[in-house]
Amino acid sequence: MPAVGDIAPDFALLNQKGEKVALSDYRGKKVLLFAYPKAGTSGCTTQACGFRDNFARIETADAVLLGLSPDEPAALAKWIEKESLQYDLLSDPEHQVLEAWDAWGEKSMYGKKYMGVIRSHWIIGEEGEVLDAQVKISPKKSIEKALKFLAAD
Repeated sequence: MPAVGDIAPDFALLNQKGEKVALSDYRGKKVLLFAYPKAGTSGCTTQACGFRDNFARIETADAVLLGLSPDEPAALAKWIEKESLQYDLLSDPEHQVLEAWDAWGEKSMYGKKYMGVIRSHWIIGEEGEVLDAQVKISPKKSIEKALKFLAAD
């Protein structure tokens, strides 16, 4: 996992429109990248809509917002439309980026263990350095901590 101070590893994934989006496309701006398990689920909707509702604050901090999940682009497009999200969601169905960023691991629900997305977010600086990393965070804390960090920066 990239640690605070490391240069974030570049990646390119398809967004909800099937267009390739690379992290390096946003050099010169801060990037708030958040990883969530599945479009349309309650916790993920809380996180995504919390960022939607604070989008102006993110833009004021000269930052770009990107969501990341294993969902296919078509599912992402439906969720964007349903929730009126105004930012790109990236599809990582093979979870290569999620694994590289330590946001894929063992989880447990009702006593059953499985592999899945570990809700996380990172703030990447204008030159590509990781400024903040929050792995295994609740939806509400993710919004709160990311906005507080961007406001203080």
